[in-house]
Parts: sequence; structure tokens; C-alpha cells
Amino acid sequence: MKVNDLVTVKTDGKQRREGVILAVEEFNEGVMYLVSLEDYPAGVWFFNEIDSRDGTFVELRQAVPK
Repeated sequence: MKVNDLVTVKTDGKQRREGVILAVEEFNEGVMYLVSLEDYPAGVWFFNEIDSRDGTFVELRQAVPK
């Protein structure tokens, strides 16, 4: 994923929220994404772990099938 991609994020067990990636930082253990959300337009950092599906918080938004 890259800057300006439309994504969804997992937060507090609630429904996934849509946002836009503002920045990306890569680390050995995974990737940090700064995501702009409706309530947080300046962005919130989320971390995706490389080796854990449970540690995946940011995903590309899937297009709705027609």
C-alpha cells in the first residue's frame, strides 16, 4: 500500500473505518501507516505486523462489485 490509497482500518472491535494513507514507514517487524480518518483528519498511526493476520489493522479498500 502507498500514500493516497483508500483503506479500511480495524479499531476497538468496531466496524472497519475508511481512511486515506498519509504516510508509510517500514520496519523489520512490519509497516506503520498514518491514516486520515473522518474523526482524525491529521491521521492516526496503525501498525501491520508481517507475521500475524491478527496484527493486520490496515487493508486496501475493496471495490464494491456491480
